[in-house]
Amino acid sequence: MSHLSKGLENCKLELTNRLVFPPMATAKSDNGMVSKEMLDYYDEKSKGGYFSLIIIEHSYIAPQGKASKGQLSIAEDCNMEGLKKLAEVIHKNGSKAIMQINHAGSAAKMEVTGYENVSPSAIINPLIKSDLPKELTKEEIKEIIEYFKVAAKRVKEAGFDGVEIHSAHSYLLDQFYSPITNKRTDEYGGDVLGRIKIHLEVINAVKEAVGNDFPILLRLGACDYKEGGTTIEDSKIAAVEFQKAGIEILDISGGLCGYMVPDKVNEQGYFSEITEAIKEVASMPVILTGGITEPEAAEELVASGKTDLVGIGRAAFKDSMWAKNAIESLK
Repeated sequence: MSHLSKGLENCKLELTNRLVFPPMATAKSDNGMVSKEMLDYYDEKSKGGYFSLIIIEHSYIAPQGKASKGQLSIAEDCNMEGLKKLAEVIHKNGSKAIMQINHAGSAAKMEVTGYENVSPSAIINPLIKSDLPKELTKEEIKEIIEYFKVAAKRVKEAGFDGVEIHSAHSYLLDQFYSPITNKRTDEYGGDVLGRIKIHLEVINAVKEAVGNDFPILLRLGACDYKEGGTTIEDSKIAAVEFQKAGIEILDISGGLCGYMVPDKVNEQGYFSEITEAIKEVASMPVILTGGITEPEAAEELVASGKTDLVGIGRAAFKDSMWAKNAIESLK
């Protein structure tokens, strides 16, 4: 049996293999609601259960945090019927289903949301190049934490197997994590521990909503790859704290650089230096996504101990049979 075909031990999520279909925005929702087109898409991608874990694209927790038109909503109770159907489609195909919940912060645009965009500090988003955002007050931070809590409760009630908190790709929690976009002088700014204070409060609030037995994942934009931005050392500190707080799986991606790594776009598993470093200090499983297109490369990344789970994004987007073919080719 290949390393990819093995499941994870000591994990609340009972996964049959190491392959993950990562969250990728499809813009297939119908004004935030689950559409037939979206159900068909996830049915196709999860067919056969060859991806042990399917992470649904980021869903906005509040109208102000909507990132784009066509984005899925977890902000309203009226979407629950559709979300239940979405979980059922994936389950009937044999995969576990996770919903990713998000607030776009300064990456949101008023023409999409109808609201002024917000951020930890009044700094233009360097990745999205949006309007100058309003700096959040402490009271507004508490409101956003509550939005995450209520959204996570909906995820559980819809029948999903866990929830993933989005803190990557220049969205709100990532904006708090990065010293480039977080210049606050209160307890939500400063060193790494200050900049992840909101993360820890979101995790605690989500746990209150879903209980200790419902898996909570976190996608971390671990490094900005920009001068003055987050570093691997920051991610190691953050990872330890997230594990203490109860994160079940840490999903690694980019920060203000987006989901790519400068100068490494042709390297398979280009965030592997980060996952490898995090595995030295934390024992929770990590997901590595980034440019992995060949089964042999995925197998080697797991076998070498650089990651526990492998996310296959663009390759699986292009070829829905990628996971099936990969598992069969490595037997």
